[in-house]
Amino acid sequence: MKVRVFLAAVALAAVATASAQDYPSRPLRFYVGFAPGGSTDIVSRLLAQRLQERLGQPVVVEQKVGATGVIAQDAVAKGAPDGYTLVLLTGGHPTSAVMMKSLPYDPVKDFGMISIVTQYPMAISVLPDSSVKSFADLIARAKAAPGKVSFSSAGVGSLHHLLGEWLNIEAGTEMIHVPFKGAAPAFTELLAGRIDVMIETMTFSSVQIKSGRMRPLALSTASRAPGFPDVPTIAETLPGVEAQSWLGIVTSPGTPQPVIDRLNRELRAILAEPAVQQRLADLGGEAYPTSPEEMRARIAREIARWARVVEVRKIERQ
Repeated sequence: MKVRVFLAAVALAAVATASAQDYPSRPLRFYVGFAPGGSTDIVSRLLAQRLQERLGQPVVVEQKVGATGVIAQDAVAKGAPDGYTLVLLTGGHPTSAVMMKSLPYDPVKDFGMISIVTQYPMAISVLPDSSVKSFADLIARAKAAPGKVSFSSAGVGSLHHLLGEWLNIEAGTEMIHVPFKGAAPAFTELLAGRIDVMIETMTFSSVQIKSGRMRPLALSTASRAPGFPDVPTIAETLPGVEAQSWLGIVTSPGTPQPVIDRLNRELRAILAEPAVQQRLADLGGEAYPTSPEEMRARIAREIARWARVVEVRKIERQ
């Protein structure tokens, strides 16, 4: 019996190795779980085009919009373990894992991690003429007037929201969370003076900052961003508070390691191209390749971090 099991395992390993050596032998499908025109869609299409050129097979981008990306992610989590279906995870993946009462997959175990491809900071911003002059000033005012200072987010349980609540924990403040369905309506309310502070990714914020329509108080990077050297980090006032959003590519669980390694190598080569780096910079981020193991560890670490925030702030799961 043991001999038969061993021989079966050897046969399966041989098939997997042969399959990996032939990879890819047919088109790949790249699911996008968010609406067209956003950063996830733009980055997915950019990478799909370059992967297609390097792999010698079509990489077809397919919209599977809904449930904040869960539908597309579930299709890959339950896909064949062959590396022919991909999806772009976002920095919202760990927050969804914490905030949703149930998911149709395990957010760490049920994916074949390939690489993070880009990361970008969150910006804490106000209007240019705001009386709040610095991030330290914001914290001081929030402490002096509990429940009076408001901050925006892209929705309950979003990275924006949980970062704001993390600030409340570390600073001992009670800033009020005001959720919106996206950056545009939040910015409209900031301009109208109905919210005090906007927490948003640099994908949106950098354009408004460069045009002079918003003034950044702090960025969520560990150290000052090269493109904004005069903008302090959150950690300069609240040590240890650092949280960047990101985009990363995964495939189905059980995909042979040689296939994972091939995709990782190709992505590293793509992310080393100056034109790709510039495009990602234009979107407010930076090229940031990782190993599959580093990506998996980061997701697990961020799930643990946001779970603490949700618990301490008693945020109701959705």
